Formats: sequence, structure tokens, C-alpha cells
Amino acid sequence: MFEGQPKGLYALALANTGERFGYYTMIAVFALFLKANFGLDPGSAGIIYSSFLGLVYFLPLIGGILADKFGFGKMVTIGIIIMFAGYLLLSIPLKAGSVESVGFYAMLTALVLISFGTGLFKGNLQVMVGNLYDEAGFSDKRDAGFSIFYMAINIGALFAPTAAVKIKEWAETALGYSSNDAYHFSFAVACASLILSILIYYIFRPTFRHVEGNKPKAAVADDKVVDAKTAVPELSPKETKDRIVALCLVFTVVIFFWMSFHQNGLTLTFFADEFTQKTSTGLQSMAFDVINLVCIIFIVYALFAVFQSKTKRGRVIAALVIVAAVAILVWKAQHISGEVAVAAPIFQQFNPFYVVALTPVSMAIFSALASKGKEPSAPRKIAYGMLVAGVAYLIMVAASNGLLTPNEQKAAGDAATFASANWLIGTYLVLTFGELLLSPMGISFVSKVAPPKYKGMMMGGWFVATAIGNFLVSVGGLLWGDLPLVVVWSVFIGVCLLSALFMFAIMKRLEKVCA
Repeated sequence: MFEGQPKGLYALALANTGERFGYYTMIAVFALFLKANFGLDPGSAGIIYSSFLGLVYFLPLIGGILADKFGFGKMVTIGIIIMFAGYLLLSIPLKAGSVESVGFYAMLTALVLISFGTGLFKGNLQVMVGNLYDEAGFSDKRDAGFSIFYMAINIGALFAPTAAVKIKEWAETALGYSSNDAYHFSFAVACASLILSILIYYIFRPTFRHVEGNKPKAAVADDKVVDAKTAVPELSPKETKDRIVALCLVFTVVIFFWMSFHQNGLTLTFFADEFTQKTSTGLQSMAFDVINLVCIIFIVYALFAVFQSKTKRGRVIAALVIVAAVAILVWKAQHISGEVAVAAPIFQQFNPFYVVALTPVSMAIFSALASKGKEPSAPRKIAYGMLVAGVAYLIMVAASNGLLTPNEQKAAGDAATFASANWLIGTYLVLTFGELLLSPMGISFVSKVAPPKYKGMMMGGWFVATAIGNFLVSVGGLLWGDLPLVVVWSVFIGVCLLSALFMFAIMKRLEKVCA
């Protein structure tokens, strides 16, 4: 699956991996940080959390418009610098305790810097990835390339929850910081990861410099304008309008996916914190050690290498990797003893783990379907992703059956009831299936369908849709209190199903523009 991809893909993917590691380290503990440091209730914490996520995904529209004028590479560099300043401010333990404290206003300033810097960085980096596939010989590898790129994002996200929890514990035990002040050390991780990202970007820049933007244009015989490097013709006004309308329809649908999906950092984290068993024993406890998850990932990729490698040496190496990874897992299983503490943020490692582990599986499935001429179109995959997300919250309905409301749970004391961690682990698995169908395919769809002269703005439009969805994440926080949990999860089931039905209703129109 890695063969035949442009070299610049891997450099851009690794640069994004470092940035995403820092971002998800922050996100893993951010909602809990808001409650602990400023005494916010779940609804207020949810509004700040979702507003930040909304800005992170809205501002790529501005970043895309600027990049269409000044170049993608320039905006990416400026974005990293601004993000670094925001994370640096957030990592300083200032006086907190209430919404009137210095720490609260410093936190808000940091969020603005981080979101604006991300707006310049995130979308434009993805446009550059898409531009790699406008070159001759790469167009048929676009979907696979974005799947690899998306997988790289989640490699960073996989280690983020463990890093956030461990660095916080280290600050408390080794340095003697209070629990509240220790959160800032988790945020400082993002500063280091951004330094790594910019180093990767500039060291390997020669492999993708030609897609950074601001390239000269060349005229062709039919008076249309084409890019001098990629020779992509401009579209007629009608074609441009049809494509923009189709993209806007897709953007409308994905709003509700992200509204549901990004509950992972809010209500699903609240559920982990308030309703999930605090310890784990036996084989289940192995799931909370990121090293075990990495071993499983190595096994999955090595299995593919055994069957796909073109050389005997490659197959032998892959087999040895499998043996080593299995041996580590067996050894660790034999040495399980006692209980393992389960911190709420650690559950956020399961989504990126599933993304990384399942990406080659999904690519193999769609490759097999494509070889038979039966691969679903990108819009159809998005519709299926909405349906799958609804199923994920159906699992949460089952998990919540018989549980108290959040406010009742808080007041119950020793009479509180708790659910198995397996419910959340399973929910994240199903949500990830939906994400793999929707997110990388959606980004690929935008990069393919967007009119050439509006690529930055249209990729920004994808993020605006994500931003609106993230603003709506706060709905979960506002529902969290007196309502039964079944009602909370049913809201997300409903919006996912309605969005899927809308997608199927406009499917012919969408498939026409990407044909």
C-alpha cells in the first residue's frame, strides 16, 4: 500500500504527526483541566472546549484564502510559529481557581493563538498533499495517499493520551506540583512536538517544494490557464459552480458527524471519568498499556508484509517482527498482577490505535473492491460512515442501561454504579470504522473535486463544516446533568441517521461531479 506514492507524502505526513501529537496531548486532558482549574460545570467546560475545537477547524478557511494568495508553504511555517507561542503560554502555571483569574485569561489567549496557528497550518498542509497527486502518474493513488496521511496523524494521537497522563503524574510525584498545576506539563509536550515538526518540514522540503504554491502559470492553446507544473486546466463557470455546490452539500452532512465524533473529548470522557470502573485486571488491563497496542500494530502491518512483500528477505523480516511482537505480548500477559488504575483520558488512545491498525485493512478491502469495479464512491463512503457512527452510540445506549443520571451519580457516593471499560473500548472501535469511511475519504474528495483556483478555500470549507460540528459538540455538555444517559446518546444517533439519509438522497448529484 506504500508503493508508488510520491516522496513528499511521507515528509508532509511526518510533519503533521508531530503537530498532531502535541495537539492531542493537550486535548486528552483539556476538558478535565477546565473543570479542575477553574471550577467549571460540565456545560460551561463544554462550551469552552467546543468553541476552541470550532475555531481550530473554522480558521483553516482564512488560512486557505491567505494561502491561495501567498502560498501554502509560507502559511504552514507561520502557523507553526503562532501555535508554538500559544502552547508555550498554556504550559505556564499561572494563578487559576476561577474565571476571573489571570490563568483563565491567559488560557483564553493561548487558545486563540493555537487555533489561529492551526488554521494556517492544518488545511494548507493537506492541500499540499492533494497537489502531489495532480501530477502525472499519481492521480489513481490519491485515496490511498490520504489514508496513509490520515494514519500518520493518528500515530501522533495514539501516544498522546499516555504522554498526557504520564507527564502529569511525573510532575505531581517527582516535582511536587499540585494536581491542578501538573496539567500544564502535559501542555508543554506540544511545544517540543512542534519543534520536531518544523525540523522534519524543512529537512525534507525538497521533496514537496513544488507544491508549496505561488508557482508561475502558463497559457495553453485554448486560452484556458493551467498550472505550469501540473498542467491542470481551469473549469468553466458552470463546472466550477456545480463542484462548489456539491462540496457545500457534503460539508453540511459532515457537520453532524463531527458533532457526534468529537464527543470523545467531552461526554465520552465524562462517561469514562464518572461512570466507568477505575481499575482493570487480567487481560483487559493490557489494553491500557500503549506498548501492547503498538505490538498489535506491528503484527497487523507485518502480516500484510508477509503476503505482499516482493522479496523473500522482506517476508522473513516481517515474520520475525510478528514473532517478536507476539512474544512480547505473551510475556506481558504471563506477568499480569494486581489492578491497573484507569485514568479517563487514556480511553482516547483507542481511536488513533484503531485508525493506525485498521487503515491497511480498509485499504486492502477497498483495493479488492476496486479491482472488481465495485468500490463505493467517496460520497457513498461518507454516507456509510454516518450510519456506522450512529451504531457506535447505540452501543453507548446499551452501556448506559440501568445507570443513574450524571447528577444522581455525583450525589450517590458509595451507592454509585459503574460500567465496564469494554463498552467504551467497543464504542471507539465502531466510531473509528465510521471515521475511516468519512474523514480521509472526505478530504480526498475535496482535493479532487475542488476547482483548482479555489483549492485552499474549499479545503478551508471542509474545516468550517468540521468547526460548526465542533461548536455543536457543546450540546453534549449541556445535556450532561439531569437527563438519562440513554437520552444523551440518542440525540447523536438521531443526527447521524438523518445525515446519512440526506447523503443517500443527493448521492447521484455528488457522484456525477466526482466521476
